[in-house]
Amino acid sequence: MSAIKILAIESSCDETSAAVIIDGKIMSNIICTQAIHEKYGGVIPESASRLHIKNIMPVVLEAMEKSNTTKPELSAIAYTQSPGLIGSLLVGSCFAKSMAQALSIPTIAVNHMQAHVLSNLIESPTPNFPFLCLTVSGGHTQIVVCHSPLEQEIIGSTIDDAAGEAFDKSAKMLGLPYPGGPLIDKYAQLGNPIKFKFAEPNIKNLDYSFSGLKTSILYFLQKQKKENPQFIEENLNDLCASIQHTIIKILMKKLILASKQTNIKEVCIAGGVSANSGLRKALKENAITQSWKTYIPKFEYCTDNAAMIAITAYYKFLKNEFADLQTTASARSL
Repeated sequence: MSAIKILAIESSCDETSAAVIIDGKIMSNIICTQAIHEKYGGVIPESASRLHIKNIMPVVLEAMEKSNTTKPELSAIAYTQSPGLIGSLLVGSCFAKSMAQALSIPTIAVNHMQAHVLSNLIESPTPNFPFLCLTVSGGHTQIVVCHSPLEQEIIGSTIDDAAGEAFDKSAKMLGLPYPGGPLIDKYAQLGNPIKFKFAEPNIKNLDYSFSGLKTSILYFLQKQKKENPQFIEENLNDLCASIQHTIIKILMKKLILASKQTNIKEVCIAGGVSANSGLRKALKENAITQSWKTYIPKFEYCTDNAAMIAITAYYKFLKNEFADLQTTASARSL
């Protein structure tokens, strides 16, 4: 039997990424980040789409070359179908469909959030099924029970804003440049995490809420700046540490509850915010106190990347879950 070789494309936001997976092993994972959005303080959707068009061909070619794979050897081409910026998604999906049609091979449509969860299966050690995964990104915050690679159950999610957005919006309030989440993480390591207290949501079940926390931070900063215009500059490290501590505390509280309710001790994190050093440390600490076996993807598999699309596509290929030309991209999860 010939090897299963899949080219995967990720273009849901502002990273153009391509990866090649061969028989379940990632052979290349190329990521091109669009730095232009930094000066605007956020991603400009139309600019992102245009840059995807510019970047996708060289990124794909580099992924193919690094994996020593030729186009006739490909078994299928995978792409991110949803969720994401619709223009960005269309660039990736249209490229994948066109290339696959030219090569007379099938396409595989992948859900971006499902792929984040499966980033934990890319490299050993991998979690045993069923496992819990806290998926935290700029647009989503979810607790997922993963029963098998293609069977995932969302048991908790945010009812308003995502944790990643809370990081970035808090950073903006502090006057930090975009993307602010990693900067909060950087300065937090130099500060006192219990110096300042912020409101924590009281949400039932396993759902999250971060809108109230953002409001609490905003009102606190406004009050302090009236009394001392240099308050933020003089307390930046402690503010970052306290904000990060509060967000992580909220995240871990529900994850611990989910573990107790499901009696699952195999616990993972995924998504862009899983690169946060504070969250990684908290997960490792709870591994001891909660008797968990924990798993954290490599940094390159935390942020948006095509390797996670590729590993998901590999399992879908094994189940013959192929898409057709009528399969459309969607900004929301399908």
